[in-house]
Amino acid sequence: QVQLVESGGGLVQAGGSLRLSCAASGSIFSPNMMGWYRQAPEKQRELVAIIATGGSTNYADSVKGRFTISRDNAKNTAYLQMNSLKPEDTAVYYCHVHVPLRGTNYWGQGTQVTVSS
Repeated sequence: QVQLVESGGGLVQAGGSLRLSCAASGSIFSPNMMGWYRQAPEKQRELVAIIATGGSTNYADSVKGRFTISRDNAKNTAYLQMNSLKPEDTAVYYCHVHVPLRGTNYWGQGTQVTVSS
């Protein structure tokens, strides 16, 4: 049974930084994509950033240049470094793992990020 546990959310002022972590327990087949999504109140869940096992990344336009996704394959852990935070970054951030060869998807429980103006 795979479980994803996020940590690192919280309240920060605009312009500040936060670092999210997502630790995956259990056996996850490789290669896989680890990513972060977010959902603000009354909005659809949207992709923030993803990273492949090999390290290639993709970002939403709204976070390019401010957020950096990384991973430690040995620890099955993904990170999201968020700098220059804006109030519009306020949302629940969810960790996600997709295993293309098996068509499986895993979600974390979410962590709240609140950016005050």
